Amino acid sequence: MRAISAGLGESFAMAAANALLGVALREATQRKLQRFSELRGKPVAAGEFWDIVAITAADEKQELAYKQQLSEKLKKKELPLGVQYHVFVDPAGAKIGNGGSTLCALRCLEKLYGDKWNSFTILLIHSGGYSQRLPNASALGKIFTALPFGNPIYQMLELKLAMYIDFPSHMKPGILVTCADDIELYSVGECEFIRFDKPGFTALAHPSSLTVGTTHGVFVLEPFNYLAYKDLEYRCCHRFLHKPSIEQMHHFNAVCRAGNFSHQDMAGGDTTPLKLESEYVYTDSLFYMDHKTAKKLLAFYEKIGTLNCEIDAYGDFLQALGPGATVEYTRNTSNVTKEEAELTDIRQRIFHLLKGTSLNVVVLNKSKFYHIGTTEEYLFHFTSESSLKSELGLQSIAFSIFSTTPKCSGNTSCIIQSILDSGCSVATGSVVEYSRLGPNVSVGENCVVSGCSVITEAVLPADSFVCSLSLKMNGYLKYSTMAFGVQDNLKRNVKTLSDIKLLQFFGVCFLSCLNIWNLKVTEELFSGNKTCLSLWNARIFPACSSLSDSVTTSLKMLNAVRNKSPFSLNKYKLLSIEEMLIYKDVEDMITYREQIFLEITLN
Repeated sequence: MRAISAGLGESFAMAAANALLGVALREATQRKLQRFSELRGKPVAAGEFWDIVAITAADEKQELAYKQQLSEKLKKKELPLGVQYHVFVDPAGAKIGNGGSTLCALRCLEKLYGDKWNSFTILLIHSGGYSQRLPNASALGKIFTALPFGNPIYQMLELKLAMYIDFPSHMKPGILVTCADDIELYSVGECEFIRFDKPGFTALAHPSSLTVGTTHGVFVLEPFNYLAYKDLEYRCCHRFLHKPSIEQMHHFNAVCRAGNFSHQDMAGGDTTPLKLESEYVYTDSLFYMDHKTAKKLLAFYEKIGTLNCEIDAYGDFLQALGPGATVEYTRNTSNVTKEEAELTDIRQRIFHLLKGTSLNVVVLNKSKFYHIGTTEEYLFHFTSESSLKSELGLQSIAFSIFSTTPKCSGNTSCIIQSILDSGCSVATGSVVEYSRLGPNVSVGENCVVSGCSVITEAVLPADSFVCSLSLKMNGYLKYSTMAFGVQDNLKRNVKTLSDIKLLQFFGVCFLSCLNIWNLKVTEELFSGNKTCLSLWNARIFPACSSLSDSVTTSLKMLNAVRNKSPFSLNKYKLLSIEEMLIYKDVEDMITYREQIFLEITLN
């Protein structure tokens, strides 16, 4: 009985601690959002905000799309004014990773500002991927992913700027590096601020479970003589581990015990809450480098000229730091997507360049780190009772017209800047954004519907992903709608046509789907690299002359697979997702969203 009551006592204590943490994060977050909303559309005073906000792009098409959206936001006064907003594109050729993009951004800053940038506070947001795991962000970019709150709707860019609102005024000149698809929430004492004022690198650290540590960077902190637990602690890092195994975390003394603190109320964001007596580690999110360190990296980049391999800003920069850093990691390619001959050499040169540079860590004991880079994470955080939902104040119906009353608790659907007829039904667990749905449209559970217009009767089966893009082809405006299952892996690829039976579309063998659609297996079926065949570059999506026709046709091909009934795609001009991104017409997509925005505003 004692064991049971002790267990119950611990559960209650844990629930109470998490509830308190949730309240603290919610209050801190709302204060930051309020402060940002006061700066939107107004000129900022010197030192009040970033001098420069830069976003990285993978290629010139993406660069143009980002510039168009930034200019639209500035025109509509959705961002603070008097700030330099830039988009820096990776050089054409080999992929260079976010580390390479960082080096490239430093060169762009030097070209634009000469010696002036040595006095600037700069926010650098990495948003250069094609978002294959969350394809509704592929066309317009992860940093422009819509969030279900705000009027006008917040996108990831505004959220990042709001969450970092206190940083610039407590920062020496330098660069803060962050990614487009994560969210850091934190609470510190009322008179406390996170300071980025030390030489070298400074990184934020969040308490997380050991399991989360295996997919993140983990800090091995120097011993610390503390008398009491604090929300905010400045620590020195002995060494940094990149995606270590649990054994390595123990071996290098990265593991802490939550029992050290009498009121440790940690939770790891994307993870289940940590138990009071459990082990935990401190994981990474964003980092800052002072101007002197940035100049050192720039000189290195100028010296090597062209980069032909992928460098990771976290794994390859941070692992070189701290007194305990050793050169072994430079030869470890287990976390590398593509192994290039020069990768080890470049890593070793970075190691010797940065060795001896300090890694300062800002430990945020009341913080959570969330990732929204996959369809699964996106649906979970927007439609379930995720703690992020309450901490950020996410809504079930955000800036939309839809007369259905959302449920008060449990899983709901999520509607973002859309117009839905009262006769339309959207099942729980589904997200609809920037769309118009008519009276006889039924959306099943766990669906993503983005940029669509469905006037006629239509059924979207459960677990379907449907996203429409405007295209400019030979000077004509066309539309194409990608449609597949939310569980489908668009990155999974095979090398030969005989192996495409190993690919799956909506949980069905891809070869069977091609038979249903009356399509022949030839090299012409795939765009781009013919030795890397995947759902991403399969030419299976019809190009149509109207948006609603495009959605209807793609839904027919989806339902044909589901019902195993033939639907011939032979008469259509077919595109792959890869090609849709080449032909995308950003201006038309922005116009479509703007029409929905105006209609909602008038109502």
